Amino acid sequence: MRHNKKFNHLGRTASHRNAMLANMAISLIMHKRITTTLAKAKALKKYVEPLITRSKDDTTNSRRVVFSYLQNKFAVTELFKVISEKVANRPGGYTRIIKLGTRQGDAAEMCFIELVDFDENMAKAPKAAKKTRRSRKAAATEAPAAEAPVAEAPAVEAEAPAAEDAKAE
Repeated sequence: MRHNKKFNHLGRTASHRNAMLANMAISLIMHKRITTTLAKAKALKKYVEPLITRSKDDTTNSRRVVFSYLQNKFAVTELFKVISEKVANRPGGYTRIIKLGTRQGDAAEMCFIELVDFDENMAKAPKAAKKTRRSRKAAATEAPAAEAPVAEAPAVEAEAPAAEDAKAE
């Protein structure tokens, strides 16, 4: 029985898994978005989010702790200088997983994993107004009702300048 054993081993030994997750974390930090399988992305999310949280506190000790995981000084510098500034006021949830479908060769579920604050497309896209579906019968009855106020509107506007002229005199 595997009670309370939630960790996904990804079919690898511990050393291989740690090396793979470190390399994927470095790639995510440097490129801000990577494409991988869904299982690896979920494992990477659990691996990299505590490192990003650690980077918010820029001390020598936190840099050493993060370096012990990543073993790449350029990635550590990028994490502490660029990424930590953007996520400073975010209380967790630094990564986003977007599913892409299945891979052609082995039908593995593929996905993007990206840093949330670095995706310009998601940040700038305004939400479209939701359109409600109406039956054709309801649309036909609303159309004449909508046209009637439009016809009366110019008459009201024409009366308003005449009233202003009368007050001016």
